Amino acid sequence: MTPDQEQVLTVNGVEIPAAAIAEEAQNHPSDNPDAAWSEAARALAIKTVLLAEADRLAIEAPLIEDEKGRTLLPDDARIEALLEQQVTTPHADDAVCRRYYEQNLDQFQSPALVEASHILFSAPQDEPARYTKAELSAIDTIAELKAHPERFAALAETLSACPSGKQGGNLGQIGPGQTVDEFETFLFNLEADQMCPVPVKTRFGVHVIRAGRKIPGETVPFEAVRSKIADYLEESSWRRAVSQYLKILIGKAEISGLEIEGSEGLLVQ
Repeated sequence: MTPDQEQVLTVNGVEIPAAAIAEEAQNHPSDNPDAAWSEAARALAIKTVLLAEADRLAIEAPLIEDEKGRTLLPDDARIEALLEQQVTTPHADDAVCRRYYEQNLDQFQSPALVEASHILFSAPQDEPARYTKAELSAIDTIAELKAHPERFAALAETLSACPSGKQGGNLGQIGPGQTVDEFETFLFNLEADQMCPVPVKTRFGVHVIRAGRKIPGETVPFEAVRSKIADYLEESSWRRAVSQYLKILIGKAEISGLEIEGSEGLLVQ
């Protein structure tokens, strides 16, 4: 037990045993044992404050199930009931949702797509000789395609180690996050129908890449995202309201052995 952990934690004169904090620390994994202990102590202090308020308001434990259909423990159910009774937040109506949508249109863009083709010369990066040979093969292929671009599909079918070679190297439409970073960096910077002038190295080997038709991203209609916006706004509003409510309760409580007044994110988990 570190010096910080030797301090006795009390909430309104009630001591929270070190054994209870140690058990709660298992729910706050961290590479830093002191950080895990502090988070556990903080969580138990907040829980104790909330349960004391539930006692004051004579709130009993209702039957509440979590998102997995499991019945909450009595203390957790009482806290849920307390927050539901004491914390109110506004409903995100159409006007509020639409205003958020219009002010954040960049968040509601479908990703740009690029039709892509490639020829893969497969080689493991941890075998320098094979990888160099693959790179040289890609360089030779690029040189040939510069002179005869119409041969791309035929060369892909003959040379590519990727199954797409049977389709002339065609990978279809590629969006962000669908391939490795190195591949995307070059692909999305090519013009339509442009071949990458240099080999592209990835963990799979060395690629000859050609971009096809580019399909720009489009703004997703408000109606398609209205419910998600409402959920986000109402969740954000609820979290702020709960945080403020906890600050009020903590401000009234007598807590020793833990600095909690200015803690970030005063939300129970």
